[in-house]
Amino acid sequence: MGKMLGPKTKRKNKVGVVSLIFSFFIKITILKMPRGNLIKKFQNQKEVKEKNKAKKIKKEENDGEDRAKVVTRTIENTRELCETMINLEDDEIIHDQAHDEFAPYFGRQTTPKILMTTSMHAKTVTFDLMRELEMVIPNVEVHSRKLVPIKRIVEQAIENEFTDIIVIQEDRKKPSGMIFCHLPDGPTAYFKINSMTPSKKIKHVGQKTDHYPELILNNFDTRLGFTIGRLFASIFPQDPEYKGRRVVTFHNQRDYIFFRHHRYEFKRDGTRAALHELGPRLTLRLKWLQKGTFDTIEGEYEWVYKRRIQQPNRRTFVL
Repeated sequence: MGKMLGPKTKRKNKVGVVSLIFSFFIKITILKMPRGNLIKKFQNQKEVKEKNKAKKIKKEENDGEDRAKVVTRTIENTRELCETMINLEDDEIIHDQAHDEFAPYFGRQTTPKILMTTSMHAKTVTFDLMRELEMVIPNVEVHSRKLVPIKRIVEQAIENEFTDIIVIQEDRKKPSGMIFCHLPDGPTAYFKINSMTPSKKIKHVGQKTDHYPELILNNFDTRLGFTIGRLFASIFPQDPEYKGRRVVTFHNQRDYIFFRHHRYEFKRDGTRAALHELGPRLTLRLKWLQKGTFDTIEGEYEWVYKRRIQQPNRRTFVL
């Protein structure tokens, strides 16, 4: 006996028959239309598609322009302005530049002469960093620390007409901080080393030369930042040798100072340039600034890092 067809099967058969009849009548209608009308119909459809496509492209371009006009909100461009932000054309700032501890350097009365050393009992990693910085900063003399206290080193450095001292501190067999002391009258700053990448760990690192580098200081916009920027500037000669194309950058972003060392290279066509990193890479964080030379017992501190007081929210910065 044949199988009985259920109601669902009958409905499917009905739909199939209707669709066949509908497609048959469409074919007959198309065949009955004159050839010219068919061509005109397809041309109209093509024009409509092209117009729609052109409208879509134009809309996307307009949307892209609108997006480009809208500036993305970042922590940097929404930074809260404070009273310590400086204007380099302000009379007070100009007066301070002419009379602060760095005035002899910027007035070309002195030439940088740097003494660099380490903390006591430093390990190989710290000495390697010191040797790398010796190749980055011109006019550096490296001396072994031994057991000499920093205050005694300061006295000897002043007697030998050094203009700055850099001490690389070590903790748990790794470089942990750097002391910058400007001579003979200070100031002295201590920076924590948040991260460090030696040159040998940088891919495709370039070869260093002994040319005097150009110096770039970015985003040191407050009174404190202005002092730190001048401190960094004072350890480099003011006459860069452009032939060497070396560039040293101190970039301040959210109170983290990124130290980078590059050489810029021109492409063959002469219209483009690229940066070739020479290393090392350092990320520094200012912890304190002291008036005068190094003295942690009786010295006067201009500024000490206190996060909860100085940075009540994410959009407040001190440098």
